[in-house]
Amino acid sequence: MKYLAAPLLLLFLFSSCAKKKAEQQAITDEQIIQQYIADNGLTAVKASSGLYVVIENPGTGASCNSFSTVKVAYTGYFTNGEIFDSSVPAGIEFSLQSVISGWTSGIPYFKEGGYGKLLIPSALGYGPSGSGSIPPNTVLIFDVKLIQVL
Repeated sequence: MKYLAAPLLLLFLFSSCAKKKAEQQAITDEQIIQQYIADNGLTAVKASSGLYVVIENPGTGASCNSFSTVKVAYTGYFTNGEIFDSSVPAGIEFSLQSVISGWTSGIPYFKEGGYGKLLIPSALGYGPSGSGSIPPNTVLIFDVKLIQVL
């Protein structure tokens, strides 16, 4: 029995440490997003997930949900303004189940024709791993326009 206790204790300690790091990162992300909102004079809605949405135009067309396939034009950038990705102006099509969770929960705030910003904490983006040119634990900003719900 004592041979089983050591691995379980290590697992508990590792999981406790990872949870504490995630909680600290969430606090840091919140501070970064709040500063970005203040610096840019934005009015944002905060979702329970920690995502912030700036609705510049809510749109008047069809609504979508987190399971929809949509056509969206976007530009993604860091809080310092450096662009890391963008679509063609005509937009791209994708399922909201195949993108980062910040998009899955953020795009449904808009109807067709709507546009605004998604301010995404790192846990709803690429988290502690990062992706390509996106460093680990990075807050992401996206200008988005919901062109069509498919």
